[in-house]
Formats: sequence, structure tokens, C-alpha cells
Amino acid sequence: MALHKHFTGPNVALVSVFAALIAASTLVPSFELAVGVPLSLQTFAVILAGACLGPWRGSAAVLLYLTVGTAGAPIFAGHVGGLGVWAGTTGGFLAGFVAGAFATGWIARAARRRGRLSLPTLLLACAVGSLIVINLIGWGWVGVRFDVAPRDLLIAMAPFFPGDVIKVVAAAFVAWAVHRSYPGLLPATRRRDAARVDAATA
Repeated sequence: MALHKHFTGPNVALVSVFAALIAASTLVPSFELAVGVPLSLQTFAVILAGACLGPWRGSAAVLLYLTVGTAGAPIFAGHVGGLGVWAGTTGGFLAGFVAGAFATGWIARAARRRGRLSLPTLLLACAVGSLIVINLIGWGWVGVRFDVAPRDLLIAMAPFFPGDVIKVVAAAFVAWAVHRSYPGLLPATRRRDAARVDAATA
């Protein structure tokens, strides 16, 4: 399938809306709990994008957000922007947002295609994207970049865990409500399979 067919008006609009949602999530004041890593609502918005839009559109929304922030717009946590943010403690988390949104979206889309999209599967998708993927990349960067010992890193991570769990649950419930209201937001079949059905019935 030609790449341009993915750049439809609705897809561009959805990506833009969720990129704006991620940016808006930084308007809520963040709190630095350890080693300069802030506690914010960004992770909630990122995994919500993946859970609602699927892997490609969800990660595209994150990439759009990161592009605007890297260009200088103060939309990263702490109301900062620019290329220099990537060298700080949050650089790994910013990179992890893309992978986290993709992982969350991939699981949600797979469940949708199997007819098993439900609140439990969305909880699983959000948990994998946030608690595993984003934390692994983000905290891994902190440990390597700033030479933090594994034991100290685990101690630094601990205060974030309750908040991460709350954001996972909240994102899953919101995504479930969205999919119940808009059941066609994630396709039930692969695009190429749908094209074959349309060709066969034409």
C-alpha cells in the first residue's frame, strides 16, 4: 500500500490532537522526586495516545510532540524545550515515549484484531508501554549517562512507581471509554486483508 494513503485527513487530525494533548500534559506542575527526574502527566498522555490510536499513529503523535519541543517550544516537563534537554536526565524518557506509545498501541491493536479489546487488555498494554518500556529506556539512560549504581537507581525509581501505576490505570480506563464511543478508531482487520475483501466483493 502506498505510504501516502496513511496520511489521510482524519489520521493527521488525530495525530495532531494527541500531540497537543501530550504537550498540554506538561501544563500541570511537575515535581522532581529524584536525580532530577520530574513526576509529570506526560507518561499518561503518551500511553493514552498509543492505546487509542495504535502503534503507528500513536508513536507519530509522540514524534510530532518531540519535534516541536526539540525545535525550542517550551512543552517538555518543566516548561523547557530545545535540543539540550536530550542530554539531561529526561532525555532517555523522551526517547522511551516513542517506544512506549508504539508498544502500547501494538498490543491494543493486536487485541482489537482478535476481537479481544477490553479493559484488561488495555491495562496490560498501558502497563507494558509505561512500566516496562518507558521506564527501562528512561531509567537506563539515567544510570548510564550519570553513572548511577543499580542499587541507587532502584531507590530513585521507587517513589515513582505508585504514580506510574495510577497513570496506567487512568489511561486504560480513558482509552476503554474512547473505544466504546468510537469502536472504529482501531481497525478490526489488517489494511491489506480489508483490501482483499473489498476486491473480492467488488
